[in-house]
Amino acid sequence: YMQISDKVFLISGGASGLGEACARRLHEHGAKLVIADLNQDAGTALAQELGARARFAATDVCSAEQAQAAVDLALGEFGALHGNINCAGIAIGEKIVGRDGPHALESFARCIQINLIGVFNMMRLSAQAMSANEPDAGGERGIIINTASVAAYDGQIGQCAYSASKGGLVAMTLPAARELARSGIRVNTIAPGIFATPMMAGLPQDVQEALGKTVPFPPRLGAPDEFAQLAESIIGNSMLNGETIRLDGALRMAPK
Repeated sequence: YMQISDKVFLISGGASGLGEACARRLHEHGAKLVIADLNQDAGTALAQELGARARFAATDVCSAEQAQAAVDLALGEFGALHGNINCAGIAIGEKIVGRDGPHALESFARCIQINLIGVFNMMRLSAQAMSANEPDAGGERGIIINTASVAAYDGQIGQCAYSASKGGLVAMTLPAARELARSGIRVNTIAPGIFATPMMAGLPQDVQEALGKTVPFPPRLGAPDEFAQLAESIIGNSMLNGETIRLDGALRMAPK
Protein backbone atom coordinates (compact mmCIF):
# COMPACT_ATOMS: atom_id res chain seq x y z
CA TYR A 1 0.00 0.00 0.00
CA MET A 2 1.24 3.47 -0.82
CA GLN A 3 2.99 5.34 1.96
CA ILE A 4 2.46 9.10 2.28
CA SER A 5 5.55 9.89 4.35
CA ASP A 6 8.43 11.22 2.22
CA LYS A 7 6.34 11.02 -0.94
CA VAL A 8 6.01 14.08 -3.17
CA PHE A 9 2.55 15.40 -4.09
CA LEU A 10 1.59 18.12 -6.56
CA ILE A 11 -1.75 19.68 -5.62
CA SER A 12 -3.48 22.03 -8.06
CA GLY A 13 -5.83 24.51 -6.41
CA GLY A 14 -3.74 23.74 -3.33
CA ALA A 15 -3.84 27.24 -1.81
CA SER A 16 -7.47 27.13 -0.60
CA GLY A 17 -10.53 24.97 -0.03
CA LEU A 18 -10.30 21.26 -0.80
CA GLY A 19 -6.75 21.51 -2.13
CA GLU A 20 -5.48 23.30 0.95
CA ALA A 21 -7.12 20.68 3.18
CA CYS A 22 -5.33 17.94 1.23
CA ALA A 23 -2.04 19.80 1.50
CA ARG A 24 -2.36 20.17 5.27
CA ARG A 25 -3.40 16.56 5.85
CA LEU A 26 -0.70 15.02 3.66
CA HIS A 27 1.92 17.33 5.16
CA GLU A 28 0.94 16.12 8.65
CA HIS A 29 1.69 12.59 7.43
CA GLY A 30 5.18 13.56 6.28
CA ALA A 31 4.57 14.30 2.58
CA LYS A 32 6.51 16.81 0.52
CA LEU A 33 4.33 19.22 -1.41
CA VAL A 34 4.19 21.46 -4.43
CA ILE A 35 1.19 23.74 -4.03
CA ALA A 36 0.13 24.85 -7.52
CA ASP A 37 -2.33 27.72 -7.61
CA LEU A 38 -3.17 31.00 -9.35
CA ASN A 39 -3.39 32.77 -5.98
CA GLN A 40 0.20 33.81 -5.36
CA ASP A 41 -0.36 35.37 -1.93
CA ALA A 42 -2.34 32.46 -0.45
CA GLY A 43 -0.07 29.85 -2.02
CA THR A 44 3.15 31.49 -0.85
CA ALA A 45 1.74 31.97 2.66
CA LEU A 46 0.68 28.31 2.92
CA ALA A 47 4.04 27.02 1.65
CA GLN A 48 5.88 29.25 4.13
CA GLU A 49 3.62 28.10 6.98
CA LEU A 50 4.21 24.43 6.15
CA GLY A 51 7.95 24.96 5.91
CA ALA A 52 10.81 22.99 4.40
CA ARG A 53 8.66 20.24 2.88
CA ALA A 54 6.47 22.62 0.85
CA ARG A 55 6.95 24.80 -2.22
CA PHE A 56 4.60 27.09 -4.12
CA ALA A 57 4.29 27.15 -7.92
CA ALA A 58 2.26 29.95 -9.51
CA THR A 59 0.22 27.86 -11.93
CA ASP A 60 -2.53 28.40 -14.46
CA VAL A 61 -3.62 24.79 -15.03
CA CYS A 62 -4.53 25.68 -18.62
CA SER A 63 -0.92 26.58 -19.43
CA ALA A 64 1.28 23.71 -20.63
CA GLU A 65 4.39 25.68 -19.65
CA GLN A 66 3.24 26.59 -16.13
CA ALA A 67 1.98 23.07 -15.42
CA GLN A 68 5.31 21.64 -16.58
CA ALA A 69 7.14 24.16 -14.40
CA ALA A 70 5.17 22.93 -11.37
CA VAL A 71 6.11 19.31 -12.15
CA ASP A 72 9.73 20.37 -12.71
CA LEU A 73 9.72 22.16 -9.34
CA ALA A 74 8.71 18.90 -7.63
CA LEU A 75 11.46 17.01 -9.44
CA GLY A 76 14.06 19.72 -8.86
CA GLU A 77 13.33 20.38 -5.20
CA PHE A 78 12.32 16.91 -3.99
CA GLY A 79 13.77 14.55 -6.61
CA ALA A 80 10.54 12.83 -7.69
CA LEU A 81 6.76 13.10 -8.02
CA HIS A 82 4.50 10.40 -6.58
CA GLY A 83 1.04 11.95 -6.42
CA ASN A 84 -1.09 14.52 -8.23
CA ILE A 85 -4.31 15.80 -6.66
CA ASN A 86 -6.33 18.19 -8.82
CA CYS A 87 -8.68 20.56 -7.00
CA ALA A 88 -8.43 23.66 -9.21
CA GLY A 89 -11.72 24.62 -10.81
CA ILE A 90 -14.44 27.21 -11.31
CA ALA A 91 -18.21 27.07 -10.99
CA ILE A 92 -20.50 28.99 -13.31
CA GLY A 93 -24.27 29.21 -13.46
CA GLU A 94 -25.86 30.14 -16.75
CA LYS A 95 -28.97 29.00 -18.58
CA ILE A 96 -28.93 27.66 -22.15
CA VAL A 97 -31.71 30.12 -22.93
CA GLY A 98 -31.61 33.00 -20.46
CA ARG A 99 -33.43 36.32 -20.12
CA ASP A 100 -30.72 38.02 -22.16
CA GLY A 101 -30.45 35.37 -24.85
CA PRO A 102 -28.51 32.14 -25.30
CA HIS A 103 -25.73 30.86 -23.02
CA ALA A 104 -22.49 32.68 -23.86
CA LEU A 105 -20.20 30.37 -25.77
CA GLU A 106 -17.15 31.93 -24.12
CA SER A 107 -18.23 31.08 -20.56
CA PHE A 108 -19.06 27.48 -21.54
CA ALA A 109 -15.67 27.10 -23.20
CA ARG A 110 -13.85 28.67 -20.23
CA CYS A 111 -15.49 26.24 -17.79
CA ILE A 112 -14.47 23.23 -19.93
CA GLN A 113 -11.00 24.70 -20.45
CA ILE A 114 -10.24 25.09 -16.73
CA ASN A 115 -12.18 22.20 -15.15
CA LEU A 116 -11.57 19.50 -17.75
CA ILE A 117 -8.68 20.42 -20.06
CA GLY A 118 -6.76 22.03 -17.19
CA VAL A 119 -7.03 18.86 -15.10
CA PHE A 120 -6.00 16.71 -18.07
CA ASN A 121 -3.00 19.01 -18.54
CA MET A 122 -1.85 18.42 -14.95
CA MET A 123 -2.55 14.66 -15.25
CA ARG A 124 -0.60 14.07 -18.45
CA LEU A 125 2.50 15.88 -17.21
CA SER A 126 2.36 14.36 -13.72
CA ALA A 127 1.90 10.86 -15.15
CA GLN A 128 4.89 11.34 -17.42
CA ALA A 129 7.05 12.24 -14.40
CA MET A 130 5.64 9.44 -12.21
CA SER A 131 6.22 6.78 -14.85
CA ALA A 132 9.97 7.24 -14.30
CA ASN A 133 9.72 6.30 -10.59
CA GLU A 134 11.12 3.10 -9.17
CA PRO A 135 8.07 0.94 -8.31
CA ASP A 136 7.41 0.21 -4.64
CA ALA A 137 7.03 -3.33 -3.25
CA GLY A 138 3.50 -3.49 -4.69
CA GLY A 139 4.59 -2.27 -8.12
CA GLU A 140 3.12 1.18 -7.57
CA ARG A 141 4.73 4.31 -9.03
CA GLY A 142 2.13 6.98 -8.39
CA ILE A 143 -1.44 8.13 -7.92
CA ILE A 144 -3.73 10.73 -9.47
CA ILE A 145 -6.88 11.98 -7.75
CA ASN A 146 -9.20 14.36 -9.59
CA THR A 147 -12.10 16.39 -8.21
CA ALA A 148 -15.41 16.10 -10.03
CA SER A 149 -18.78 16.97 -8.45
CA VAL A 150 -22.17 15.41 -7.84
CA ALA A 151 -23.21 17.83 -10.61
CA ALA A 152 -21.63 15.30 -12.99
CA TYR A 153 -24.65 13.08 -12.22
CA ASP A 154 -27.45 15.38 -11.05
CA GLY A 155 -26.63 18.80 -12.43
CA GLN A 156 -29.10 21.58 -11.81
CA ILE A 157 -30.69 24.05 -14.19
CA GLY A 158 -27.97 26.52 -15.16
CA GLN A 159 -25.19 23.97 -14.63
CA CYS A 160 -24.77 22.69 -18.19
CA ALA A 161 -21.18 23.93 -18.49
CA TYR A 162 -20.18 22.90 -14.97
CA SER A 163 -21.84 19.48 -15.20
CA ALA A 164 -20.27 18.80 -18.60
CA SER A 165 -16.82 19.69 -17.29
CA LYS A 166 -17.17 17.47 -14.23
CA GLY A 167 -18.85 14.66 -16.19
CA GLY A 168 -15.81 14.69 -18.45
CA LEU A 169 -13.57 14.02 -15.45
CA VAL A 170 -15.76 11.09 -14.38
CA ALA A 171 -15.69 9.64 -17.90
CA MET A 172 -11.90 10.03 -18.11
CA THR A 173 -11.22 8.14 -14.87
CA LEU A 174 -11.48 4.57 -16.19
CA PRO A 175 -9.62 4.95 -19.50
CA ALA A 176 -6.83 6.82 -17.69
CA ALA A 177 -6.61 4.11 -15.00
CA ARG A 178 -6.58 1.37 -17.65
CA GLU A 179 -3.79 3.00 -19.62
CA LEU A 180 -1.61 4.01 -16.69
CA ALA A 181 -1.98 0.58 -15.04
CA ARG A 182 1.06 -0.62 -16.98
CA SER A 183 3.08 2.14 -15.28
CA GLY A 184 1.73 1.30 -11.83
CA ILE A 185 -0.14 4.63 -11.60
CA ARG A 186 -3.67 4.61 -10.17
CA VAL A 187 -6.34 7.13 -11.16
CA ASN A 188 -9.39 7.90 -9.03
CA THR A 189 -11.91 10.73 -8.78
CA ILE A 190 -13.84 12.22 -5.87
CA ALA A 191 -17.26 13.73 -6.61
CA PRO A 192 -18.04 15.98 -3.63
CA GLY A 193 -21.48 17.32 -2.77
CA ILE A 194 -21.69 20.76 -1.18
CA PHE A 195 -18.62 21.66 0.86
CA ALA A 196 -17.62 24.69 2.91
CA THR A 197 -15.06 26.10 0.47
CA PRO A 198 -14.24 29.66 -0.67
CA MET A 199 -16.59 29.03 -3.63
CA MET A 200 -19.38 28.53 -1.09
CA ALA A 201 -18.19 31.20 1.36
CA GLY A 202 -19.31 33.92 -1.04
CA LEU A 203 -22.93 33.03 -0.30
CA PRO A 204 -24.82 34.56 2.66
CA GLN A 205 -24.71 32.52 5.88
CA ASP A 206 -28.44 31.72 5.85
CA VAL A 207 -28.17 30.44 2.25
CA GLN A 208 -25.23 28.22 3.26
CA GLU A 209 -27.23 26.83 6.18
CA ALA A 210 -30.26 26.22 3.96
CA LEU A 211 -28.05 24.36 1.47
CA GLY A 212 -26.58 22.30 4.29
CA LYS A 213 -30.07 21.26 5.42
CA THR A 214 -30.76 19.75 1.96
CA VAL A 215 -28.15 17.05 2.71
CA PRO A 216 -29.91 13.96 4.16
CA PHE A 217 -27.18 13.12 6.67
CA PRO A 218 -25.24 14.77 8.08
CA PRO A 219 -27.46 17.80 7.36
CA ARG A 220 -24.65 20.32 6.87
CA LEU A 221 -21.98 21.39 4.41
CA GLY A 222 -19.02 19.03 4.10
CA ALA A 223 -15.76 20.05 5.81
CA PRO A 224 -12.76 20.30 3.47
CA ASP A 225 -10.81 17.96 5.76
CA GLU A 226 -13.43 15.25 5.14
CA PHE A 227 -12.52 15.48 1.47
CA ALA A 228 -8.82 15.30 2.39
CA GLN A 229 -9.53 12.29 4.61
CA LEU A 230 -11.01 10.45 1.63
CA ALA A 231 -8.03 11.42 -0.54
CA GLU A 232 -5.76 9.96 2.14
CA SER A 233 -7.77 6.72 2.17
CA ILE A 234 -7.60 6.46 -1.63
CA ILE A 235 -3.82 6.89 -1.54
CA GLY A 236 -3.51 4.16 1.09
CA ASN A 237 -5.75 1.56 -0.57
CA SER A 238 -3.98 0.10 -3.61
CA MET A 239 -7.02 -1.82 -4.84
CA LEU A 240 -8.95 1.43 -5.30
CA ASN A 241 -8.45 2.31 -8.95
CA GLY A 242 -10.51 3.63 -11.85
CA GLU A 243 -13.28 4.68 -9.48
CA THR A 244 -15.29 7.83 -8.83
CA ILE A 245 -16.52 8.14 -5.25
CA ARG A 246 -19.41 10.41 -4.32
CA LEU A 247 -18.80 12.21 -1.04
CA ASP A 248 -22.12 13.90 -0.44
CA GLY A 249 -24.07 12.75 2.64
CA ALA A 250 -26.58 11.00 0.31
CA LEU A 251 -27.43 14.31 -1.40
CA ARG A 252 -29.18 14.19 -4.77
CA MET A 253 -29.48 17.66 -6.27
CA ALA A 254 -32.93 18.98 -7.12
CA PRO A 255 -33.51 20.48 -10.60
CA LYS A 256 -33.04 23.97 -9.14
